[in-house]
Amino acid sequence: MKISICGKGGSGKSTISVLIARGLKKEGYDVLLVDADESNLGLHRLAGVPLPKNLMDHLGGKKGFKEKMAASKSLPSQGIFDERWSVESIPEQYIARADGIGLLLIGKIHDFGEGCACPMGVLSRTFLSNIDVAENETVIIDTEAGIEHFGRGIEGLCDVIIGVIDPTFESFMMAEKISAMGEKAGKAVFFVLNKVDEQIEAMMAEHTDREKVIARIPQDHGIFMKSLEGEALTEELSEIDRVCGFLRDLEI
Repeated sequence: MKISICGKGGSGKSTISVLIARGLKKEGYDVLLVDADESNLGLHRLAGVPLPKNLMDHLGGKKGFKEKMAASKSLPSQGIFDERWSVESIPEQYIARADGIGLLLIGKIHDFGEGCACPMGVLSRTFLSNIDVAENETVIIDTEAGIEHFGRGIEGLCDVIIGVIDPTFESFMMAEKISAMGEKAGKAVFFVLNKVDEQIEAMMAEHTDREKVIARIPQDHGIFMKSLEGEALTEELSEIDRVCGFLRDLEI
């Protein structure tokens, strides 16, 4: 299963991505966490995984990637990758592993004035089209903040879309957009309400399609402090267990 985790900046999508990755690993899955956010510099620390060299740099940076793509317009994925991959068969130079979770970075913005992140979006799509996921494997894509990746067609290569909603009006508006675009892509869309407390839970539920809400994650000071300090998230939450059980039982 390929799972897209999306949301606005600061909603906690990277935190949720890591917690779900750990939960699915506990369920017995081989888990690959894909960092597709070109501006997120700390996902590896939250996952407790060494920082790998990103895939774009392995391919010669933006320039090298564009040259490879230009030379293989008919079958882009075959021009970039020598063979199709599974989660377990990804060459070791592209991935870092720890505690049963693999981490692959698509690419990062390194320098002032280097240009837009569009090549990273193309590489994300190309990578997802090249990986075959077995029944016991899961790929979790921590997308860039916002909804640009929908425009790039990333979600069209995923099986499930999970939107992370924090208690902000912007998140409520984005949830509506995610639902609409997910429906247009023909993909199942679900939501996780994050940073919930008793005072705001009713309002958050009121602004979200309740049938699509699969978890309500409470505000957790321990998780907040680890995220703040860039420490590995090792917490086990019953709500995350329910999310993982829900995903396990999906018929996709």
